[in-house]
Amino acid sequence: MRSVETFRDLQREATKWRRYLHENPELDYRLSNTARFVTEKLASFAINHIETGIAETGIVALIQGKGGHGPTIGLRADMDALPILEASNKPWSSKTPGNMHACGHDGHTAMLLGAAKYLAETRNFKGTVALIFQPSEEVTPSGAQRMVQEGIMDRFGISQVFGMHNRPGMEIGRFGICHGAIMASQDDFDLIVKGRGGHAARPQDTIDPVVIAAQIILGLQTLVSRSTNPVDSLVISVTKLNGSQAYNVISDQVEMSGTVRTLMPGLRDFAERQILASAQGIARGFGADIEYKYYRSVPVTVNRTEPTDLAIAASRSLVGNSSVDDKLRVTMGAEDFAYMLEARPGAFIFIGNGPTASVHNAAYDFNDDALPYGIGYWVNLVEMALAA
Repeated sequence: MRSVETFRDLQREATKWRRYLHENPELDYRLSNTARFVTEKLASFAINHIETGIAETGIVALIQGKGGHGPTIGLRADMDALPILEASNKPWSSKTPGNMHACGHDGHTAMLLGAAKYLAETRNFKGTVALIFQPSEEVTPSGAQRMVQEGIMDRFGISQVFGMHNRPGMEIGRFGICHGAIMASQDDFDLIVKGRGGHAARPQDTIDPVVIAAQIILGLQTLVSRSTNPVDSLVISVTKLNGSQAYNVISDQVEMSGTVRTLMPGLRDFAERQILASAQGIARGFGADIEYKYYRSVPVTVNRTEPTDLAIAASRSLVGNSSVDDKLRVTMGAEDFAYMLEARPGAFIFIGNGPTASVHNAAYDFNDDALPYGIGYWVNLVEMALAA
């Protein structure tokens, strides 16, 4: 297996790609320039089978090994940015005010391009590598879900699929992974509390939806603290609240929204049902009512046993046993790569980004020192999974 030093020369080139992508962020499925850039790079590596336009701007490229027939494994990178005004103050900051690569998808794309270049040159494996460049990880409808629905697993004969994400706070050169659930599901909800408005000086003449909304917010917390087993993971967070725009007006209604995270699929059903029951009961107790919508967004990200063992072995072959945490604590964040893991067995791994700002922060920037580690992980994974 290769050491990280093998990929130092590629780091310089991949850094240029990464910074170009960082300067030119695009959102959701509207990735025309990003997809063009990726496609041109893949073609320049003498990769002949490149399919574009999957889920609008997604790409799948195939590299055949020189070791003969074998299985096909998929490697996925996400490409989209976020609608955030950048504050990193880097020379390569976004040239599109209000959009930035605040989650490191520019780095993910550059690492997979680096691995593509190396694998296309060496081809020291049997079977096929499917390079999956995915749009719209950050918003729904999910790009991973759409690519799966459009048949990429069957069309390209993918038997296993692997994903990777940078992790601020984890040292450069370290990896983290675990068996089973590694990231939570994500559902979202909207609630409208419908009361009766009036003058703020005469609350007795109103059915105040602000007070009712406050009671609902507190009531929802008991669904976690008193209605589910403490050892089960469930998060219900109200994140938006919108009522009157004036100091002296009690509005007719209050709009509120939130998110639900869990590691147990059955708790998604519980949350959908009980948020409605709790909110409706509280509202009706005050003489009000509610409108309610619940949106299933992303399932639990689950690492299967054998692919996870392979991912652990590949990362350890690159950086050594002590630099790979194979019992990483589960995060309640969500990742739409879960849809690919529902379609095929595979594994999702975290790679250290160093002491940077957190993802989805205006000051965040992907750490280019992580590039050779990500490239090396992909290469070692392929050469181990598809050993000639």
